[in-house]
Amino acid sequence: MGKHLVDEELTWLFWPGRHMTLLTTRRAEMILLRVRVIAALFAVLTALWIAVDAFVLPWPAWGELAAGRLIASAAFALLAMSCRKSGSMRQTYVALVMLYLIPTVFFVFSYLVMQKTELNDLSSTISGVYAFLPFVMVAGLGMFPLTAIEGLAFALPVLGAEFAASALGLDMLNLSHLIGTIWLLGMIAAVATMSGMSQLGFMIALVRQAVRDPLTSCFSRLSGEELLEIQFIIASRSNTPLSVAFVDLDNFKSINDNHGHDAGDQVLISATSNLRGALRTGDMLVRWGGEEFILILPSTYCDEAVNVLERVRAHGLGTRPDGKPMTASIGLAERTVDSRDDWRKLVEIADKRMYTAKQSGKDRIIACSPA
Repeated sequence: MGKHLVDEELTWLFWPGRHMTLLTTRRAEMILLRVRVIAALFAVLTALWIAVDAFVLPWPAWGELAAGRLIASAAFALLAMSCRKSGSMRQTYVALVMLYLIPTVFFVFSYLVMQKTELNDLSSTISGVYAFLPFVMVAGLGMFPLTAIEGLAFALPVLGAEFAASALGLDMLNLSHLIGTIWLLGMIAAVATMSGMSQLGFMIALVRQAVRDPLTSCFSRLSGEELLEIQFIIASRSNTPLSVAFVDLDNFKSINDNHGHDAGDQVLISATSNLRGALRTGDMLVRWGGEEFILILPSTYCDEAVNVLERVRAHGLGTRPDGKPMTASIGLAERTVDSRDDWRKLVEIADKRMYTAKQSGKDRIIACSPA
């Protein structure tokens, strides 16, 4: 697959709907962690700024702003404490909405307070800081690995708040600068969104390297173990079948010994390509190590799994360097038939049956039932 993003992965930069589960989980965890850190930081800084307001602004303006800041600070603190590790993007979106809603509401509130307050030169200068809050908020989007549509969705409300404040005569900047302000905010939003997309692209590449075997593009063993655990938990909770097949290519070592590792790599690539071509949608192929593979067949009873594996054998696994067909020894285990309470034990049974297939003459399936 190479180091660059493939076409399907490029679409992931614009729309999150087709992200793989592992990417969604890792992205959600990263965003929630950053939301929590930022919220905790803002909880402290928002309250500390009360001292600045009290020094430069007249009463009761600084008192009203202090009350607003204390409420905002408490909201940030509550957000920081409520964010917990989760693979759910729904919770992540809620956390991001709250992170941006709190300062947006305070931004509009501060405009209302400043609008009715007579300011001197020093207080006018300090109050101008409030006018730049939307710029800080929009620029902050670049800290999160977001898609283009997500960046746009979070930037638009901030731009809308700035436009509404200006249109209502609340703008502390000159009203004639409205168009320029919105344009600049839009440019910052675009740059921040591209920064978020860049982070997301880097994350996609890292997840792919962790998830996919670089030679065969199958799931790696590490990601395969996660998939097995997830599928086993789902099957156990819903009391549904789960079949696991251990596939070992026959006499593979002789290919490396007699024809070299490059020839062995080509055989592996051809075998996995043929394997995938015979599988159903939803079946998963994991490179377990060397010439060993695991097939994860969700919601599949033993006899159905045997039919799938026979179709795999009929489809063929490519050819060896000498032109002979590549074959495999396969051991099959199924959760309900073998009555195991752990996916590792299920893989162990499939592994033992694969060795039985080897000892019985290779190129065959040893299943979990007479089928």
